[in-house]
Amino acid sequence: MEIRPYVAEEYEALWGLKRAFELGLGDGTGGDEKLETYEAKLTDKYRERYREWVDDCVAEDERAVHVAEGDEGELVGYAFVLPPSLSMIWDAAVLNEIYVAPDHRGTGVADELLEAALDAARAQDLPLDRMVLDVDGENERARTFYERFGFTHWGEMVAREL
Repeated sequence: MEIRPYVAEEYEALWGLKRAFELGLGDGTGGDEKLETYEAKLTDKYRERYREWVDDCVAEDERAVHVAEGDEGELVGYAFVLPPSLSMIWDAAVLNEIYVAPDHRGTGVADELLEAALDAARAQDLPLDRMVLDVDGENERARTFYERFGFTHWGEMVAREL
């Protein structure tokens, strides 16, 4: 297993992981309606916009996206830290996404990806020396994972439909 910066030629594999990440958000933590909401946004237009955004973020900071490459050369996970220009959202580094394919969970891949994300964040010039992320309160596995790395509750995000 190798953890390394993402390169643009791997976008199709990254998109496959991103899609699984999005569908996982709606699966098991909100019922069929939540899953349908996440499925509905995964259009071709969204896919292209996401590609452009990833390209822009990586152009600003090549450490923005790290991937986990399996023994056969396939991507099995990724971590996405917003680049420094976007840190002003929370005055801190933002872990936008981290995902590991189900068959590689529990192998230490997520630990390595998070360490790479933390290293990328430490290199940023931030108003606050911290990393923030949004985690579903119903996702006990994720909450336990982040707590193991020293993440603690810091505020609360609320939302409403537009």
